[in-house]
Formats: sequence, C-alpha cells, structure tokens
Amino acid sequence: MIEIAELTKHYAETVAVDDLTFTVRPGQVTGFLGPNGAGKSTTMRMIVGLDRPDRGIATVNGIPYAEHPAPLRQVGALLEARSIHRGRSARNHLLALAQTHRFPARRVGEVLAMVGLEGVGHRRAGGFSLGMGQRLGVAAALLGDPAVVMMDEPTNGLDPDGVLWIRNLLKALAGEGRTVLVSSHLMSEMAVTAEHLIVIGRGRLVADTTVAELIARVEVDRVSVRSPEATDLRELLIGLGAKVTGLEAGLLEVSGLTAERISDVAFRNGLPVYELTPQRATLEQAYMELTKDSVEYRENERTAA
Repeated sequence: MIEIAELTKHYAETVAVDDLTFTVRPGQVTGFLGPNGAGKSTTMRMIVGLDRPDRGIATVNGIPYAEHPAPLRQVGALLEARSIHRGRSARNHLLALAQTHRFPARRVGEVLAMVGLEGVGHRRAGGFSLGMGQRLGVAAALLGDPAVVMMDEPTNGLDPDGVLWIRNLLKALAGEGRTVLVSSHLMSEMAVTAEHLIVIGRGRLVADTTVAELIARVEVDRVSVRSPEATDLRELLIGLGAKVTGLEAGLLEVSGLTAERISDVAFRNGLPVYELTPQRATLEQAYMELTKDSVEYRENERTAA
C-alpha cells in the first residue's frame, strides 16, 4: 500500500505538489492522471525518495521508502526507462542491479523472459529502440519481485502488441495482490486497465474515485437509434426540437430527447426501432471535463514566433 499525507513540494516559486493526500491500495490497478505539469512525476519521485518533500510524508507499506532494509523488494519503479548504462548489455545492466541488491543472478534471466527480451539480452542497451528500452525498464522494476509496482507512462514507444502486453502485465500484478500505480495520458488504456483513479491538477487532488464513478459524472445527451424507417423518424424528432444526425443508412444520433421519448414517438407512429442506445461518456470526456480548470497549456495561449 502507498499512503500519501499532506505531501507538498516547491521548486523556487512554483508549487509542484500542494497538500496532496491519497492512498493506493493493493489488488487493483490505480491510474494516476493529470495534465502536464500537474505534479504526477514529482509525487512518484517523492514516493521513492528521489525528491524530498517540503512537508508531508509518503510511505510504502507503512514505512518511508528509504527506511526499508531491502527497498527494491518493496517498490519496483519505472520512472525513466532510459536511465541505463548505454555501454552495457541488457543482461549486464540487470545483473549489476541484482548484485548491488543481493538478488540471485537467475532472477535476471527470469525478468528478461517476462518482458520478452531474453533473445536480445546480450545486446548493448544503448542501441535499443524506445519500446525495447521500456521493456528493459519494466524488467528492472520487477527485478526484486516487489510488493508495490509504480510506472510512469509505461506504454511509451510500445507497438499495439506491446501496449496489450503491458496492460495484461499490470492486471496480472494487481491480481497477485500487489499495489500497482501507473501514470498515463492514454485515457483509452486507463479505461480498460485501471479500476481506481487518482486525478490531480496543479499539484492538488481533483478526484479519488473508480473509473465507472468518474464516467457517470458526465452527462451525455445523445441516443443512437437504428430503424428501417430512419428518414420518417428523423423528421418527427426534428419537429419535436431534437438535433438529429444521420451516421449511416438506418442509424441516427439524436440529441435533445430521451430514449424513452424517442421510443414513444416511434411507437405512436408505427415506426419500428431495432436499436435505442443512450450514449455514455468516455473516460477521456470525463477526464477532460474534470481537469478543464487545471490545464496549464492551452491552444489559444500560443503566441506567434
């Protein structure tokens, strides 16, 4: 478990993290979301002792990271995948970490196999592609078989197969009862990977909720309607003040009327309806609505060069 209490960090006049409090529980993937500059990376760095907070505390399983006798067995972190010795092979990079922390050498081969790099372990890590570097970073994070796994943008540079792999890996780690915290800007991935969300903006907590609860906060005034008499139904609905868009032959998207009202209109006029589906917000829509006042850089703020 990760526990953050009143965590605060300043850089000169900039408040990077502002009185932040939340808990990341084991057994589920927790997404850590927020706009650029929200304080996510700073928070993760403070959890593993790379930055010192001005106030507050971050603990892992009840103890600050630096006070654990074997910290890599407690927390495996992927914060910067390219933090490697470029002249070493992938295997030797991991072996140096293993020897430093008194892990058995066989563990290197195990994690290389877990991330799909067993066939290229002899190659210099400095020549790896971005995606391969990400996989090596994941291997390093898992080297100590940690109880807590924390990753910052783990899908960077991965192809679709790699994205699916990291999704399944995160879910499997959580399924083993580990605490999993993952930062990402890919809302589509968070929607299918995370169960819980911590959302911050300008260093402050904005939401601590489940994915379903966050999406449910956003009303979407759209109903998909499929009918072989879509043209006639369209005219009736427009006459009632609805906004109707034809998506394809026989399929309408209707705004301004509820599904119940549309059904009544179709029934009274003898028009068959094969589909009547109220639309739900996506996680991206819910996230954008939630963080709209926390975005530091906006399109209309650009200035000409």
